[in-house]
Amino acid sequence: MKRSVIRARLADVPRFDLLVIGGGATGVGIAVDAASRGHRVALVEQDDFGKGTSSRSTKLVHGGVRYLQQGNVALVMEALRERGLLRANAPHLVHDLSFVVPSYAWWEGPFYGIGLRLYDLLALRYGFGRSHSLSREELLAAIPTLEPAGLRGGVLYHDGQFDDARLLIALVRTAQAQGAVLLNHARVVRLLRDGADCIAGAVVLDTEAGDEFELRARCTINATGAFADGVRRLDDPDSPALVAPSQGIHVVLDRSFLPGDHAIMVPRTSDGRVLFAIPGHGRTLVGTTDTPVPSAELEPRAFDEELEFVLGTASRYLARDPTRADVLSVFAGIRPLASGDGGGDTAALSRDHSIHVSRRGLLTIVGGKWTTYRKMAEDVVDHAVLLADLPERACVTRTLRVHGWHERPGELGELADWGSDAAAILELERGDPSLARQLSARLPYRASQAVFAVREECARTVEDVLARRLRALFLDARAAADCAPAVATLLAEELGRDADWIASQVAAFRALAAGYGIA
Repeated sequence: MKRSVIRARLADVPRFDLLVIGGGATGVGIAVDAASRGHRVALVEQDDFGKGTSSRSTKLVHGGVRYLQQGNVALVMEALRERGLLRANAPHLVHDLSFVVPSYAWWEGPFYGIGLRLYDLLALRYGFGRSHSLSREELLAAIPTLEPAGLRGGVLYHDGQFDDARLLIALVRTAQAQGAVLLNHARVVRLLRDGADCIAGAVVLDTEAGDEFELRARCTINATGAFADGVRRLDDPDSPALVAPSQGIHVVLDRSFLPGDHAIMVPRTSDGRVLFAIPGHGRTLVGTTDTPVPSAELEPRAFDEELEFVLGTASRYLARDPTRADVLSVFAGIRPLASGDGGGDTAALSRDHSIHVSRRGLLTIVGGKWTTYRKMAEDVVDHAVLLADLPERACVTRTLRVHGWHERPGELGELADWGSDAAAILELERGDPSLARQLSARLPYRASQAVFAVREECARTVEDVLARRLRALFLDARAAADCAPAVATLLAEELGRDADWIASQVAAFRALAAGYGIA
């Protein structure tokens, strides 16, 4: 959908039922839920959809073995149920992945085996597969690159894997299909109030066009994740913090470190976290860390000690020790962990996410994780309906198919993550065979996908394309930087930009990509 059309649709509605601030998993999920119930919904995102936490996850749709260790059975059951619903609703983006938990001490096999069998039991009818024990020989046959010294055996279990940013873009298009109006690169600069001093919408700066406009709504929802406290202080400068930001990093290595179809899960590292090594997109993803940070940044950077921790821990479990020279990309994300009681008026829905309503009626959600985004959205919309006195209608997202749904995505090859949209991408190539060219020999992306991202997926910049519509920046920072001139030229043709714009886009993206590499 063209940006001019989106702006016109926003201007055509005097007052929306809901205005959602934040275009990550939670915000877009809310837009899908509310619009599918028949409410009039607008959503604005300060940068691009998924720019923050929602494109920087471990790419897992899971119940959370760590939460099971903590005894949080209710949260695990909820997440496992949502995992099953998400695979059913988005089979082109969510699939089963087998994990092995290697045992290097005599007690680890029985201990983790019992825990993972309980994990299977809690999944009920939403299970992805049964866990079972593996001998040392079976484990090395499954993962030949596992460290053999001291290995006793292990346990295999199943969880879900997905592409976070691709799922988010599919949800954006799902929300649009349901009637929601979503605009990226649009930052809220002020909150509006009505005659009763209640929040009545927001003033938004279109950072691309450079102008400000008003959006009025019966309920305004703050779904900005790690940035939630900043929006709350537009309402009340003295608002106490609801978010305790924590940083996690991921290191991307070559596929040769984990060449098979099995992932590795280390249930307890030296800092008490779970560490994963996961195959995907022809790479090996290793992470994550848990480092408290004083504030949230749109472009967080990995600390040197985090990088050394991840590489050092991976070296204990991989026969070939990864070094800094092996790192293709390293990226950091901020977890918007719920903290504090917001002055005593937070309504806790679970130990995972919480909802807060300010005295002027700003509704804020904090906490949560990708796997439970749909349930979080349902909770928020239920609250918003009561707060704004909207018509009560049942939530339908448990069975609502996500845009691109395809019954046999495996048949689509490299376009599997695009699902039913693969046909439109191939049609672009038939109309212009030059668009079938690879953007890089080291990446599985074609020019047609960049053009499709602009025409159909709201991409506006080289970064939008190479970081989130395509995952180039996260897979190989240097190769992504090399793609920037070609992508900028394609975007300029689509958007009517000049040579100066191309040059500035290339320079900006290469500067960004430098932060994802290792000096």
